[in-house]
Amino acid sequence: MGKVTGFLEIERDDRDYQPVAERIKHWHEFVLPLPEDDVRKQAARCMDCGVPYCHGVSRVTGAPTGCPVNNQIPDWNDLVYRGNWDEAARNLHSTNNFPEVTGRVCPAPCEASCTLNIDDNPVTIKTIECEIADRAIAQGLKPEPPAQKTGKKVAVVGSGPAGLACAQQLARAGHEVHVYERWAKAGGLLRYGIPDFKMEKIHVDRRIEQMQGEGVRFHYGADVGVNVPAEQLLKGHDAVVLAGGAEKPRDLPIPGRELKGIHFAMDFLPQQNRRVSNEPLGDIAPILATGKKVVVIGGGDTGSDCIGTSIRQGAVSVANFEIMPQPPEHENKLLTWPDWPLKLRVSSSHQEGATRDFAVLTQKFTGDNGQIENGQVKTLHCVHVDAKFQPVPGSEFEVDADLVLLAMGFVHPVHEGLLKTLGVALDARGNVSADTDRYLTSVPKVFVAGDMRRGQSLVVWAIREGRQAAHAVDKFLMGSTTLPR
Repeated sequence: MGKVTGFLEIERDDRDYQPVAERIKHWHEFVLPLPEDDVRKQAARCMDCGVPYCHGVSRVTGAPTGCPVNNQIPDWNDLVYRGNWDEAARNLHSTNNFPEVTGRVCPAPCEASCTLNIDDNPVTIKTIECEIADRAIAQGLKPEPPAQKTGKKVAVVGSGPAGLACAQQLARAGHEVHVYERWAKAGGLLRYGIPDFKMEKIHVDRRIEQMQGEGVRFHYGADVGVNVPAEQLLKGHDAVVLAGGAEKPRDLPIPGRELKGIHFAMDFLPQQNRRVSNEPLGDIAPILATGKKVVVIGGGDTGSDCIGTSIRQGAVSVANFEIMPQPPEHENKLLTWPDWPLKLRVSSSHQEGATRDFAVLTQKFTGDNGQIENGQVKTLHCVHVDAKFQPVPGSEFEVDADLVLLAMGFVHPVHEGLLKTLGVALDARGNVSADTDRYLTSVPKVFVAGDMRRGQSLVVWAIREGRQAAHAVDKFLMGSTTLPR
């Protein structure tokens, strides 16, 4: 694939960012695309591996070693190198419903698995994927309605990446698909969790319009199990797919937690996304970093998003604490490749002015005069911890803060409402239990996909889950299926 000697002749080159001083003044995407000729040269670096781990499967676990949706990366790299963008787009969309999304927000496990990554110079797969998708969409994103209807009716609860991928696949298979979303607009995490500076919402809007053209019907403000009876969905549909995500945040139950100014990340981030899109906040009290000393607890992607958002809102300072020890700057390739490596990752938000500290445990919050209740948070009382997360004597320190954002991940889906009403079985971690091959829960004709089934994960994993659940539902309804597994 690509140019036979391309990986020897062409150096890795990737997209750049607008300078920090410019990009923190707005909420738009700030990635600078590569020119077409440069993208084609980068595609030429694909080296026709005997075993393409970028979209392969582990011989040990059976799980993907690179791309969870099994994008046929060497194939579309070759097509891009040869300038056949239309066929590259057809190939890419055959495995991924929303490549313009993954081309922006996916951490690219495919690049970690690239054979050239053994030498720290993987093919710029994510950039090439994004360019293929953007060029195809620029030509017009056309609906792909089914040739005939099946007469079957399916409800999809939740319109995040898993729900949307599932709904689109089922609609294209000819089923009548209804998506129930409790918020005012579709997209789930894509709309309300990912900041606009990482992915503008036009990308979500275009896909919703395409899906409506394919017959998908969206019902907004529909909180199933709360204001929409779950029994109603069971009676009115031939199958129900639960795709509500893992929305129960991990808390930090320490003294002072009830002080004002301490919020979950997913109470903070959706507000700003609504401001950007002019969606009313309603009677929710605003959470803003403007003029404040901000501390973000949690070192993952959500924490990074809180950092970039706080800086753009005009925070005085932003500090980021992670309880895990600082990872190495470079992984040991002989031990980790082609699997996802543990190494220090620096996001664009980190580069915008946040300070980072690792192996930090926050033990207490206090307000004015050392109060731990009935006041505004003023101070974090922290300590460094060892490899067993035990406090290191003498390492105690304090940090001033007016706003604390908890971005420590999510423990499982929300159980109250929908899940308790349906009575679906849960696994040991509190996720909805389901057969991996059939995605079927303990309740007849009720399926589950995405983070609600496997726990918090990547957008690309959610898309995979949605597509596979659609395969399972179509086979359940029709006895057989032509949808990809």
